Amino acid sequence: MEVILQDENLEEAIKRVKSNKGVAGVDKMTVDEIDEYFKSNKETIKKQILEKKYRPQPVRRVYIPKSNGRKRPLGIPTVVDRVIQQAIAQVLTKIYDDTFSDNSFGFRPNRSAQNAIMRTLDYLNEGYEWVVDLDIEAYFDTVNHDKLISILRERVFDSATLHLVRKFLQAGIMEKGLVKSNTIGMPQGGPLSPILSNIYLDKFDKELEQRGLHFVRYADDSNIFVKSEMAANRVMKSVTSWLERKLFLKVSSTKTKVVRPTNSNFLGFTYWKGSSKWECKPTKKSKKSLYDKCRKELIRKKCVAQTNAKTFTRINQIVKGWINYFRIGRMKNFIDEFGQWLRHKIRVILLKQWKTPSRIYKNLQKLNEKLPYHFSDEQLYSVANTRLGLYKQANGNVVNFLLNADILAIRKEERPGLVNPLAYYLR
Repeated sequence: MEVILQDENLEEAIKRVKSNKGVAGVDKMTVDEIDEYFKSNKETIKKQILEKKYRPQPVRRVYIPKSNGRKRPLGIPTVVDRVIQQAIAQVLTKIYDDTFSDNSFGFRPNRSAQNAIMRTLDYLNEGYEWVVDLDIEAYFDTVNHDKLISILRERVFDSATLHLVRKFLQAGIMEKGLVKSNTIGMPQGGPLSPILSNIYLDKFDKELEQRGLHFVRYADDSNIFVKSEMAANRVMKSVTSWLERKLFLKVSSTKTKVVRPTNSNFLGFTYWKGSSKWECKPTKKSKKSLYDKCRKELIRKKCVAQTNAKTFTRINQIVKGWINYFRIGRMKNFIDEFGQWLRHKIRVILLKQWKTPSRIYKNLQKLNEKLPYHFSDEQLYSVANTRLGLYKQANGNVVNFLLNADILAIRKEERPGLVNPLAYYLR
């Protein structure tokens, strides 16, 4: 606890919490108020913690939509509690991270989902072509407090730290103005949950290693790789039993299954076999999510009412973020098709903003003068005055060539250039 409460560690925790921004907890205090609050109250907080008198406030329950249409419950601690949780997490990470399994990738420094997928490809290419796709039902909501504290006690020999961790686990949840106590589970949303999650499931990792199994775990998502269907079914049955008996976790009987790599879905990726080896690509669901996110931002009424700078900035963020995540996958044809679809949507918005046929005609003329395509006046006039709807108007050769990927990629004052998905992916 003395190490956790060192000034340097607390300062680092404050810095991290501020950089993560995030919304206020039940006390409405914002991250901008942390510095001032800790200047005045740091010594009092330290004293309360050391005397085991510190009482964390309940977390604020919020819900975020999941890709399957359901909602994931999050618990947002107060800013002060977030700082203390972050201070504990920093010290626990130093104690535990080196002892974690090499096949655990979630919530760990210098490890990512891409690293996890590369490891799965190694196993597939070594001939372990049957996958046990393991799904723990509502993992964060079902962690057993006593079991977690007993696991922590094996390496953390400090009653003040264990007491404080338990207090955070039992802080309660405020929803619709009512505080509900929690005797099981740990709310997702605080800085302490990720490291505690890894400490809890490390027991499972060590059990799989002891059995000599090839596996990859990212947070509560686990895939185990074996060489035959019979072995896969046997492993699925035995590890399910072990998790329920030893860690008191419930394994979903409907979502946990034995699959071939081409039917696997791990961290948004699936697999396909080329001429010589297995490779990865985004799942259909992941591709659909990219279209859906962009479609939501490119509603015509919304985009016409705001600046192009705002529209282009938001689209660039979505597209670059998605490609950065899936960059290790093979998806050139998909990205090319998506880029064409995206530019068409943008052209429709630009034509809608130009409004009148005369303005459309003038703008197309200006572009035609600067570009080497030499469309005739008659062609430009025909496009500007067409009775076709905007969707078809924006899809002809004239508009496609004059508002091409290179033109849309040009930065104009405050408006950034539109990212070309294919060029970005290939780069």
